[in-house]
Amino acid sequence: MGSSIAYHLTADPAFKGKVAVIERDPTYIRASSALSASSIRQQFSTPLNIKLSRYGVEFIRQAPEVLGVELGLKEAGYLFLASQAGEAVLRANNAVQRAEGCSVELLEPPALVQRFPWIATDGVTLGSHGTANEGWFDGPSLMQGLSRAAREHGADYVPDEVVGFGPDFVDLRTNGRLKARMIVIAAGAWSGEVAAMGGIALPVEPRRRSVFVFDVRQPPDAPSPRSAPLTIDPSGVWFRPEGRFYIAGTTPAEGNDPAGAPLEVQHQEWDEMVWPALAARVPAFEAAKVVNSWAGYYEYNTFDQNGIVGRHPTIENLLFATGFSGHGIQQSPAVGRAVAELIVHGSYRTLDLSPFAYDRIAAGRPVRELNVV
Repeated sequence: MGSSIAYHLTADPAFKGKVAVIERDPTYIRASSALSASSIRQQFSTPLNIKLSRYGVEFIRQAPEVLGVELGLKEAGYLFLASQAGEAVLRANNAVQRAEGCSVELLEPPALVQRFPWIATDGVTLGSHGTANEGWFDGPSLMQGLSRAAREHGADYVPDEVVGFGPDFVDLRTNGRLKARMIVIAAGAWSGEVAAMGGIALPVEPRRRSVFVFDVRQPPDAPSPRSAPLTIDPSGVWFRPEGRFYIAGTTPAEGNDPAGAPLEVQHQEWDEMVWPALAARVPAFEAAKVVNSWAGYYEYNTFDQNGIVGRHPTIENLLFATGFSGHGIQQSPAVGRAVAELIVHGSYRTLDLSPFAYDRIAAGRPVRELNVV
């Protein structure tokens, strides 16, 4: 988000200021962007999220011309599977998606098996399959392309840590005080922590997610899951192909998702949650073997799992771009452009992100996203 905002600001001919990106982790070793599964979808329950990701997929396609980097977009789609208990929600989400012009089809079990012969449909009553504008890409290269382009346009990247801020300044641990006409909190999972330095309550916290890389000793016969979409089981377990391997993960069990947990892989999730669901849903995965794993943080918005974007209601020069709860990297191009427009032109021009404004929190007006993976 920070690099996207910096890029879009410095690329706007009407912008006459200077940009400083304060980066506590210049190696990006703990950055959510570097540790993301780097996927993009249209299948949300919130129309604005659909619009944000639609803009994102077009930006990713244009990245070779715009950023000089190929992001390897693979449009294999998403496949959401629902049990009888979740079918009504899936149908309601599909109505929202189709109203927004998304290429999404609903498939009942016979059609699912015909389309994806490797799948077992036990307990599944409906599937929702995105046939265009969904898949995965090289997320770290997007981040690096945005930051490189921002630097080339004059943005300064300052390797330091924010320790406080006020209406017109930011205090850094090493470089002292910087004067600032405009401050944007785009600190990902640590945005709530940063906001608190200025006495601002922001419901964004780090939530750990583990990702497992696995292989199948005996590759299944064609047609096989090698060409599968990113598939989300009714249990919440997801998987997708990754080169010659697969990756998978799930939402931690209730009571085991504390804020700021150590960035350590929860291997018991594979044993107790992920592998049993995979083996039941894809018989070819019964002999799956984990070959690698990692953990990253969601910047989890505890209020409604949607982004918080735009100005603070009383501090005119403080803006937010955070809280995307796992779908930030795919929406970073659109949000970066929108925040840049707000700073330079005083209003949104490309996409109106006002439904995601900070003031909805104090007003108790959530914009609930039901499709959080």
